[in-house]
Amino acid sequence: MTPETKITQSESGYDLTPLTSEQIERLAKDLTEEESRILLNHGTEPAFCGTLLDNKLDGTYACRLCGLPLFSSKHKFNSGTGWPSFYTPFDKEHLKEIEDNSYGMRRIEIRCARCGSHQGHVFPDGPPPTGQRYCLAGMLSPQLTAIVALQHRGSPE
Repeated sequence: MTPETKITQSESGYDLTPLTSEQIERLAKDLTEEESRILLNHGTEPAFCGTLLDNKLDGTYACRLCGLPLFSSKHKFNSGTGWPSFYTPFDKEHLKEIEDNSYGMRRIEIRCARCGSHQGHVFPDGPPPTGQRYCLAGMLSPQLTAIVALQHRGSPE
């Protein structure tokens, strides 16, 4: 770690220190071509094709690239859009919001706060109590409680 590297920790206890390009490159080796296109090149996938859309298991959905928890199954809802939707994140500090004016629209892109990978978009048309709809690419990695409760993780090695 260099002296200028700032270690940050989220309110929920996770290390948010930005990953280096070398760490991202190493983690990206495990991605499929489609995952890489979406996560690293900010692509999209067709509606109703992701494996997580109809997932009803309890657990936490984490960034596919670095494992940072992003959403909880208890905040998931059926938006009818064809993409997994949540009304609030696991921890707001785990996401960065970026203005996205692509495709002739004004949207807010959401990225993982630790690795910068594309996660989807957030729209102001969700259910109460937040009124937000976090519409996600199906590239999240489900860390389901049926397997093991998600443990606090530091930065990937």
